[in-house]
Amino acid sequence: MRKEWIDQAALARPAQGGMSRRSFIKAGTLATGGLVLGFFLPGANKFAQAADAPKPVFAPNAFLRIAPDNTVTVMVNRLEFGQGVHTALPMLIAEELDADWSQVRGELAPAGDAFKDPAFGMQMIGGSGSVAHSFMQYREIGAKARAMLIAAAAQQWNVKPEQCRTENGFVIGPSGQKANYGSLADAAMKLPVPATVALKDPKDFRFIGKPAKRLDARAKSNGTQQFGIDFTLPDAKVAVIAHPPVFGAKVAKFDATKAKTIKGVLDVFEVPADRGGSGIAVIATGYWPAKQGRDALVVEWDTAGVEMVSSDKQLAEFSALAKTPGAVAMKADMSRLRGAPKKISAQYEFPYLAHTPMEPLNCVVDLKADSCTVWAGSQFQTTDHAAITKTSGLKPEQVTLNTMMAGGGFGRRAVPTSDYIIEAVNVAKAWNATGKGGPVKVMWSREDDVRGGYYRPSYVHRAEIGLDAKGNILAWDHTIVGQSIMAGTMFEPFMVKNGVDATTTEGMGAPYDLPLNLSVHSPKANVPVLWWRSVGSTHTAYVMETLIDEAAHIAGADPVAYRRKLIGEKHKRHLAALDLAVAKSGYGKKKLAKGRAWGVAVHESFNSVVAYVVEASVTKGVPKLHKVTAGVHCNLAVNPLTIEAQVQGAALMALGTTLPGAAITLKDGVVEQQNFGDYTVARMNDMPQVDVHIVPSSDPPTGIGEPGLPPLAPAFANAVFRLTGKRLRKLPFDLKTA
Repeated sequence: MRKEWIDQAALARPAQGGMSRRSFIKAGTLATGGLVLGFFLPGANKFAQAADAPKPVFAPNAFLRIAPDNTVTVMVNRLEFGQGVHTALPMLIAEELDADWSQVRGELAPAGDAFKDPAFGMQMIGGSGSVAHSFMQYREIGAKARAMLIAAAAQQWNVKPEQCRTENGFVIGPSGQKANYGSLADAAMKLPVPATVALKDPKDFRFIGKPAKRLDARAKSNGTQQFGIDFTLPDAKVAVIAHPPVFGAKVAKFDATKAKTIKGVLDVFEVPADRGGSGIAVIATGYWPAKQGRDALVVEWDTAGVEMVSSDKQLAEFSALAKTPGAVAMKADMSRLRGAPKKISAQYEFPYLAHTPMEPLNCVVDLKADSCTVWAGSQFQTTDHAAITKTSGLKPEQVTLNTMMAGGGFGRRAVPTSDYIIEAVNVAKAWNATGKGGPVKVMWSREDDVRGGYYRPSYVHRAEIGLDAKGNILAWDHTIVGQSIMAGTMFEPFMVKNGVDATTTEGMGAPYDLPLNLSVHSPKANVPVLWWRSVGSTHTAYVMETLIDEAAHIAGADPVAYRRKLIGEKHKRHLAALDLAVAKSGYGKKKLAKGRAWGVAVHESFNSVVAYVVEASVTKGVPKLHKVTAGVHCNLAVNPLTIEAQVQGAALMALGTTLPGAAITLKDGVVEQQNFGDYTVARMNDMPQVDVHIVPSSDPPTGIGEPGLPPLAPAFANAVFRLTGKRLRKLPFDLKTA
């Protein structure tokens, strides 16, 4: 999400002097005893509901549980789907608690007010904000618990708390007394939560900033980790849904005769689908008979009144719009453009992109007359819980949403419409209405996933740039055309201003000192769109960094030196990341192998800066990326291993956008791709060597899950230009038409 939503300074303030509208409270004790601390967040932000007093926090909703057996369980208030919060957030509590890391466990929190993001005021993960937003929140609760444990020990030993210290899960007294946290947990639970505590000085960190192996690594490596798609309930039935081929279409009529003859198929019925459409649910004893039953359906679809998008027609319409002024995002004087001695005129084209996480969407629903329990890898727990409540017709307190470990998401599990969650609850309602009922597990196939909508929008950019005789930029007139992601969502009031969706333009301009005149067209289309890893920067970084590179070439300047001059001294983090990548890569000093060339790009997204220096080649018209050196500035690196993994993964995902076939296209409203056979993603054999280097910093951490993606494709494209002389104006790469 956008950085202007968040008061980073407020999040970074120490805990002395009160919680600043945040408060900790003790939760109900565990059945087996122990210390249980919860967290309360009043309505102090744009999305939170107003609240005047702390609400009760119960043990299942507590952030921290210290059991008598010395186990420290940290509730992770986000979805873990590969980004590493299951380790990074427990590290924050363990640091201030002075815990024994071998005793620390992570547990995914269910939907609950206690677990709302302190910046967004809703329980969610997005905008690479998990660690950045909860950095102080988790540290504070660890420090409060530590103070209570010390107080309990001091009381037992009849000494002053300030005479005691903690170390590796023990409180140590002035005479060498020693008690582990588990033995003190019950006594600590009886004490008041301190109003203020002092947090550690960064120089004293034992865990933060040190490489930590992930708490979930072993289970994920040996296959014992349970993901949402693995979860089921006794006697649960499996449902798959025949979705309309055109978004918003309805079932005209269907014949389920053949489907019902398949062994294991129990029932077939019509259910509401996303965007006002309808579909056919097939209920069976397992996934395979349900899928076979769906394959045997005969369905006629009603597409009356539904727009049927075709990609070629849309591209022509967007291209025409790009030649006209749109809603003004940035204003600059363009009087010097017409008479500029040198010019760049460019149109860029970006296709729809599917998220294609390794684990397709799934949801288990146990709907009863007075309760509804759901298990799903939800990225938007607050939104999804509300959607379940509304769809089921129950009260909020009758609904439980359990967060399951997920196998990727990249934004697809954070849907403002809660499409797949609502769909699953509607299937459960219809199943109950048959008189049979019981829990239902709704599963999507890979084909459902690829054709199921909610794509990164397609975009067209048009740029007219005037330069002087020395290659200095005099004027830059720019237009972006693409659907608004934020329109119609709860974020629209804050993110769409004067017709400009801030996610459409994020990443344009800064850090470069440019006379940029920027306007936007946001046409509507019957294609569901959604954020996709790094959101607007997926396309703006590519345009900015290839055009800056082109300007450097016209100026006859080194692309790194040209960038440094345009960045200036105002953006020191950009310079630090760029300089680190350049130094570590050997750029300008190391002689490359024959047939290889350098490519450079630097971009900020979600408050973090990533610079890439790459080595690439082109053989028989096919570009190949060999080596990537990253310079990363994300302020304090809580877990360097996570940062390295995230940047490597983001680089590979970005590389995938350059490969032939990495596009979602439509014809007469129908998505033409179905699976990985016709929708390209990067594979292991595409992976280059990726070396990640982090700029040292003690400032509060910023995001890392997304910033590694945007600058990779333009750095690669800039290297290809040096090898071929061709500027690649669209993704995926196509040297034949460049």
